[in-house]
Amino acid sequence: MNKVIECVPNISEGRDTDKIKTIAGVIERPGARLLDLSSDPNHNRTVITLAGEPQAVAEAAFDVAKAAIASIDLTHHHGEHPRMGAVDVIPFIPVGGVTMAECCEIAEQVGKRIGQELNVPVYLYAESATVPQRRTLPAIREGEFEGFAEKIKDPAWQPDFGPVERHPTAGCVAVGARNFLIAYNIDLDTSDVTIAKHIAKSMRESSGGLMNVQAKGLFLEDKQRAQVSMNILNFATTPLYRVFELVRMEAARYGVGIVNSELIGLAPAQAFMDVASYYLQLPGLSRDALVETRIYE
Repeated sequence: MNKVIECVPNISEGRDTDKIKTIAGVIERPGARLLDLSSDPNHNRTVITLAGEPQAVAEAAFDVAKAAIASIDLTHHHGEHPRMGAVDVIPFIPVGGVTMAECCEIAEQVGKRIGQELNVPVYLYAESATVPQRRTLPAIREGEFEGFAEKIKDPAWQPDFGPVERHPTAGCVAVGARNFLIAYNIDLDTSDVTIAKHIAKSMRESSGGLMNVQAKGLFLEDKQRAQVSMNILNFATTPLYRVFELVRMEAARYGVGIVNSELIGLAPAQAFMDVASYYLQLPGLSRDALVETRIYE
C-alpha cells in the first residue's frame, strides 16, 4: 500500500479570497494535492485539506505556514473563532500505510522548521504533545493571540520549537498528529448567543457532555443567528447523529429549533454511513452497499 497522509492547516483568514487562494496556491506538487478549501467570514478562518505522500505533504504544509505567516497580520484580525496564530494549527493524519508514530515524526519535523526558519513559536499537540496539558488545542490556545504575549513567559508554556516570545503579527502555531476530526456546526433559529453558549456547554466533554466533543457558542453576524460550533474528535465513539440529536433536544428546552447544520472541510465516508444506518434503521450498513464502492473496487 502507498503511504498516504492528510494534513488540515487552519489559517486565520476567511474573508480575503485573493489572500486565501495565494496561500493555498503553494500546495500542489508531485505527491501532494489540495483537496478542499472551506472558508467562513464569520469565523474569519479557512480550513485547508491536502493529502498525499508524507514528505510531499510535509513540504506543502511548511509552505502553507510560510505563506500565511508572511501575509496574515493578527493585530488586524477579528472573527468569532478563537485563534492564536496566522496559521493556527497544522495536524497530520494517517490515512493509509502510515502509523501515528510516523505522523508524529513528520509533525516534529515541520514544527522544528517553522520555529527555526520562520521564527514562530511552535507547540506540539494531540498525539505529538510532549506534556499532558498540551494534548488538547483549546488548552494551548487559551488566551489567544492577544494573551500569548504574557502566557509564553510562563515556564509551563514555553514552546517546543522557536523563540520564547510571540511573533508580533503571526502569533504561535500548534503542530501535531491526530486521528480524523469532524468540524461540525449547527445553526439555531435564534439570535440569542447565550442559548448557543448554554447548549455548547452541555455538549462539550470538558463540561460533562459528550465524549470527544469540543463546542463553543457563537453569533453569526451575516445571518443574525446563533451557532453551536463543534469539533468531534472521534466519530466512531461519538457519532454525528448523537451530536445532532442532543443539540436538538437541548435547543428545545429554550423553545429553539435547528435551521441547518454545516460541515467544515472534509469528513470520512463512514461518518455519514453511520448517520444513514441510524436514521434509516439499517443496522450493519456499510460502504459495500454502495454501487460506487463496487464500481471503483
